[in-house]
Amino acid sequence: MDVKHMRDYLGWLYYQYLLITGIYVLEPWEKSIFNTVLFTMVAMVIYTSYVFVPIHVRLALEFFSGLCGGQHESTMALMS
Repeated sequence: MDVKHMRDYLGWLYYQYLLITGIYVLEPWEKSIFNTVLFTMVAMVIYTSYVFVPIHVRLALEFFSGLCGGQHESTMALMS
């Protein structure tokens, strides 16, 4: 993929973004506010997912392993 084709493709993606969100009708200052709010929300979702999802996955795995007959870590420590 050459540089010109990639630039055209990215331009097409940006145009699709403008059309889908409907911000092509906004003024430039409104576009920047909308994009800033959208970027901030996406960044917060990504950060929250990075921080909290692994904790919840670990807790869910511990819960379901306990339901399926697995032994808890504290039980394993007492048996050793």
